[in-house]
Amino acid sequence: MAKRQSFFILFITIVVIFLFLAFESKEVEGGLNGNGWRNARATFYGDMKGGETMQGACGYGNLFQQGYGLETAALSTALFNKGSTCGACFQLMCVNAPKWCNPGQVITITATNFCPPDYSKTVEIWCNPPQRHFDLSMPMFLKIAKYKAGVVPVVYKRVNCHKKGGLKFEIKGNPYWILVLVFNVGGVGDVVNVKIKGSKTGWLQMGRNWGQNWQTSMQLAGQTLSFQVQTSDGRWVQSNNVVPANWQFGQTFEAKNNF
Repeated sequence: MAKRQSFFILFITIVVIFLFLAFESKEVEGGLNGNGWRNARATFYGDMKGGETMQGACGYGNLFQQGYGLETAALSTALFNKGSTCGACFQLMCVNAPKWCNPGQVITITATNFCPPDYSKTVEIWCNPPQRHFDLSMPMFLKIAKYKAGVVPVVYKRVNCHKKGGLKFEIKGNPYWILVLVFNVGGVGDVVNVKIKGSKTGWLQMGRNWGQNWQTSMQLAGQTLSFQVQTSDGRWVQSNNVVPANWQFGQTFEAKNNF
């Protein structure tokens, strides 16, 4: 008898959770479904000057120097996709919280960091799977919602990134291992494949190290470097002879083209 009651209680709990999520999804998105919007939640971290948002999990380092500024967010596990979403751009809008939303305000942000899950908590588990969550810089959060809200329901959609200038490549590592940060990427923004070519080699496949840092163990010192970059929509951009033969580790080079 006790087993039947336990099973019944579990069944009812699952049904209630399912109905709640279904109702919440319909309530949050409303009539925006056909326009590509999806449900999520948003919080903020850091301060008004961007404290704590620098040096994030995508590897971009100083976001001001690299052109991202404060228009950024850390993504939950469900959105971060092990770093492959780094560089993607999103529009967000606060919805269905009249007390907290700034009505009609839409922001555009770039994914530059990871909001890690916290499995020790049972409430406010915003960044735990399968939650879709954006941890915004404080200035971006305050554009769409009130400070005291803390967390708000939002809708979001992917949009193209509009960047000034060409693709940028920061060369790091040592003579036996080269790590290249690819940034300032236009179009869909998220890089999924990179190849490098020295003036004395053919095209070499690079592997993702972390975020948008790509690596090779080929020794390419003293060679002019070219790159092929592919984004998640399948498009390729080839940038020839971007890096001169006298390059040094720690330098950044800008291509003449972009997506």
